[in-house]
Amino acid sequence: MTMDKVILEIRAGAGGDEAAIFAGDLARMYQRYAEHRGWKFTVHDSSPTTLHGYKSFVAQGEGAGGFEDLKHEAGGHRVQRIPHTEKSGRIHTSTASVAIMPVANAQEVRLNSGDLDVSFFRSSGPGGQNVNKVSTAVRIVHKPSGLVVVSQAGRSQHANREQAIILLQSKLAEMERGKEALERGDLRRNQIGTADRAEKIRTYNFPSDRITDHRIGKKFHNIEKVLAGDLDPIVRAFRKAEG
Repeated sequence: MTMDKVILEIRAGAGGDEAAIFAGDLARMYQRYAEHRGWKFTVHDSSPTTLHGYKSFVAQGEGAGGFEDLKHEAGGHRVQRIPHTEKSGRIHTSTASVAIMPVANAQEVRLNSGDLDVSFFRSSGPGGQNVNKVSTAVRIVHKPSGLVVVSQAGRSQHANREQAIILLQSKLAEMERGKEALERGDLRRNQIGTADRAEKIRTYNFPSDRITDHRIGKKFHNIEKVLAGDLDPIVRAFRKAEG
């Protein structure tokens, strides 16, 4: 099995604070699954909120069969539960969107330096003594597409700039694949989607302790175990469905 490098991007959708908490749950689920598989997992950028949530979360996984295992995670995820912040016991519906992209190689996407607006700022993430003292984090704006990428996991400007370029190339390659798919008549939506309540691939229903994947019509139980990183039953179900 090949050693894949995969970009994972999660964004909180409809549902306010609870959507950000759910995005955080998904981020930790994928990180624990990566640990379970023995993959390298690097967080490149995140926008944390209160109660361990994230408005956005971008990471890279590297390991055997990474893209094959995670490609079916792309799309809108919906959760139905009573939030910690809910006083009256009402069940809320919130969403988060997930994008899974293979890391593009340098030959796949050529970048013109004149199209890039590169800036540096102080990292807010882990990094020991370096954090908040030196502007090592990198933000790149790709002017033709408007795409913005950030990397602040590395300990130097050079390392973060290099990683931000890889993130940008991977996003541009994914956009190109989506455009080609549309031109072939495949009306597949952009993975990250609009993250509204209607656009969903999977529902996590806590009152019934049930996860439903709407594409293969299969149900899974023990939500807490799945969110703790046990994605194996879902990965196996998709392999079986693909035949």
